[in-house]
Amino acid sequence: MLDPVKRTGSTLTPDQIAKVRQQAEEFEGVFLNTLTKELFSSIKTDASVMGGGFGEETWRSMQSEQLAANMAQNGGLGIAEQLLPDLLAMQEAANNQNTLPGAYK
Repeated sequence: MLDPVKRTGSTLTPDQIAKVRQQAEEFEGVFLNTLTKELFSSIKTDASVMGGGFGEETWRSMQSEQLAANMAQNGGLGIAEQLLPDLLAMQEAANNQNTLPGAYK
């Protein structure tokens, strides 16, 4: 797969690129968290298996968050990679907007 950073011909610093990549992964993590919470909500909590109640709900919520975060960090569904070129272009445009002649009034 082509690296989205190389395709853009970006003049962003490596730190800026890393931050944008992290934000894209975090966005994918939020999406995956929503997805996994819905998945876990469809599983019936039987008091005889795990005890049910507030403790199990809390545990499932934390499990969902960790599962989503791990999925996003390891490639997830590819949402972050799809968003990355657009996010980098937006960051590049924001950087260039401040350096154009006559941009300051």
